[in-house]
Amino acid sequence: MKLTHLNSAGEVWMVDVTAKQPTVRAASAQAKVVCSPQVMQALREGSVPKGDVLAVARVAGIAAAKRVPELLPLAHTIGVHGAEVNVSLEPDHVLIRTTVRTADRTGVEMEALTAASVAALAVVDMVKGVDRSAAITDLLITAKSGGRSGTWERPGFETDHSVEA
Repeated sequence: MKLTHLNSAGEVWMVDVTAKQPTVRAASAQAKVVCSPQVMQALREGSVPKGDVLAVARVAGIAAAKRVPELLPLAHTIGVHGAEVNVSLEPDHVLIRTTVRTADRTGVEMEALTAASVAALAVVDMVKGVDRSAAITDLLITAKSGGRSGTWERPGFETDHSVEA
């Protein structure tokens, strides 16, 4: 297996995508924030002391998708043309599902993962005063489309938005 971020001498480099043609691409990811039953109830009632946790998580995730090259040193600066962050309350956790879209030379998997992780961090930040045990779990890519490798979906995971490019 050849790692694309290593050159022939084994040194780290940024992959050169100059010659690639832009194509429509999309990726979806998810994260969970496991919270205490009391916090889950407060989230359902909208009574968390810091305010609207779900709205803050959505905005944080969208903002994060656009900042990936600042956070990951080998990520390319690409146009994020669409970013969707859905936050839902499950019985024992907050489920965050993201989809990011572009028409560019490289994929948006890292943007989708970053959106999900920062949205999850925002949830933890908003509830940590009342639930220090809140934990982020299951951060993963659930689907991607476009580019040379085509469409891929993680078996056993449903997405609530299309990643068709």
